[in-house]
Amino acid sequence: AMDGAPPPTSPTGLSVYVAVSQLLGLTLLATTGAWLGRYRGGVAWHSPLQFNAHPLCMVLGMVFLQGDALLVYRVFRHEAKRSTKALHALLHGLALVIALVGIIAVFESHRSKGIPDMYSLHSWCGMATFVLYLLQWFLGCGFFLFPAASFSLRGWYKPQHIFFGIALFILSITSCLLGITEMLLFKISDSYSHFVPEGILANTLGVLLVAFGLVVGYVLTREEWKRPPLAEELALSMDFKTLTEGESPGG
Repeated sequence: AMDGAPPPTSPTGLSVYVAVSQLLGLTLLATTGAWLGRYRGGVAWHSPLQFNAHPLCMVLGMVFLQGDALLVYRVFRHEAKRSTKALHALLHGLALVIALVGIIAVFESHRSKGIPDMYSLHSWCGMATFVLYLLQWFLGCGFFLFPAASFSLRGWYKPQHIFFGIALFILSITSCLLGITEMLLFKISDSYSHFVPEGILANTLGVLLVAFGLVVGYVLTREEWKRPPLAEELALSMDFKTLTEGESPGG
């Protein structure tokens, strides 16, 4: 920006929706903690409560942090692209680590209690989502954060990366909803239909997950809220294309 020019601002409404998304995200984390603390005994690693680390980690990692990673390019619209990419990858990487802790927790808990693994629809969807998410992260780092691919190959892959990013976010929320339902049917199947407080709280968590997903999805799909390329990014992009494709900048 030129000296004396006003700093760039975010589009009208973007800041409001981002703030709402963060409020919903923090509320769904608090609701998850309240459910596990009030009705499931809390969370402890080397104990019968180890399983409870699973829902907490999956909501924190695969929903809240993943959603925030997707919003990075909308929130940091005027910062250097390299820094924004690094933050995007870092948040996704942190989400993967936390989700892995949650997966380890459920497998160890099942082993200690003699419960079979990977038989439910929730486990199938959840594991598929995690594996695809891990693959998406590695491909994203390879293509964009440490780019070794040609300009044309990066251009081809970018729409796939964007689509699968949103699709995996939807799958993550869907897997959480399946997990909430499965846990309620295991724990309070006899009283769930009587609108007991635990059932209402868990259902509320499900509604918050859907609301968070809808708000994040709305921000991501508003065309006018997409991050505009900075002038220096356009120049660097053209230079990269020239070096990798042998084209002239004016072509």
